Amino acid sequence: MSVSGGMTGARARAILHAYLVETWRRRGRTASSYSASTEPSKVRALIYGSHGDPAKVIQLKNLELTALEGSDVHVKMLAAPVNPADINMIQGNYGLLPKLPAVGGNEGVGQVVAVGSSVSGLKPGDWVILANAGLGTWRTEAVFREETLIRVPKDISLQSAATLSVNPCTAYRMLVDFEQLQPGDCVIQNGSNSGVGQAVIQIASALRLKTINVVRDRPDIQKLTDRLKDLGADYVLTEEQLRLPETKTILKDLPPPRLALNCVSGKSSTELLRHLAPGGTMVTYGGMAKQPVTASVSLLIFKDLKLRGFWLSQWKKNHSTVADPDEFKELILTLCDLIHQGQLRAPTCSEVPLQDYQRALEASIRPFVSSKQILTM
Repeated sequence: MSVSGGMTGARARAILHAYLVETWRRRGRTASSYSASTEPSKVRALIYGSHGDPAKVIQLKNLELTALEGSDVHVKMLAAPVNPADINMIQGNYGLLPKLPAVGGNEGVGQVVAVGSSVSGLKPGDWVILANAGLGTWRTEAVFREETLIRVPKDISLQSAATLSVNPCTAYRMLVDFEQLQPGDCVIQNGSNSGVGQAVIQIASALRLKTINVVRDRPDIQKLTDRLKDLGADYVLTEEQLRLPETKTILKDLPPPRLALNCVSGKSSTELLRHLAPGGTMVTYGGMAKQPVTASVSLLIFKDLKLRGFWLSQWKKNHSTVADPDEFKELILTLCDLIHQGQLRAPTCSEVPLQDYQRALEASIRPFVSSKQILTM
């Protein structure tokens, strides 16, 4: 093809664009695929080239958008939270560490801009979340493989979609996988104001389970208590209150908890074990106190308590089989149903523009901050 040198530059570019679109169409590509892969796109991303203090190793940089292939999806990220696992990954203290340099963030929601010729399950305009960790969500745009994305309904809130694939999934699986709980049964948890803790309260309420929710004491403890009870918490106690002998009187109308959920460890986890019913299970999914879980021999022998661990990434790996490849997608749909029914809402969030990432990182590790930091693009 030749373009006459006498015509205007704009006219020449228009003719060239039309020619290339037609060429791609004949090769089986879509016009949207061509546009996304050839038009310049300024991608901003939070990148770390070494492990360490997030405030020191994270940098906001420009990236080139990867060329769109047949099974690829071009996604404009809308919002992505800062989770404890994100911080641990940057620090190098996590079970899954991406190759460096890496884009931060493991969770978030984006909107499909364009799809490759082999993509059949997604279309431009769809909202999507990531099925796996380590792909990097703290960026304005990205190209992902279709199989790494899950479409979510656009009629749920942006904050609910952005925080859907980690904490609520962890909460749901822990509530249903370890003990065969029935309506009226009781669950005790620490770190109850965390993202997982708030999801546990709401999902347990939907399942008609009672919850005892333990939090650290703080100046605004009554405000936090009211907020957790508004989510459906039956009892909210501080760590200090849980250790008092009279606590058993306070909880006398509840059956002893058969399930304990521990994200703190140390002395806090020991107290959870002390309140478990005989034969009960404590599931550990975090260690915010940076101390080991300590269980007394007598509790293990005479109460036959069980100690288990849970990591969502391992659960997904164990359940991503050829026989049932969509189990995680089904979990997401189950949670979306709870959102639609008004039984699950996003944790308290603070939206922070991507360029102000330092503020979000600092707030995410500050003590007694109950608001989830959400980076908006």
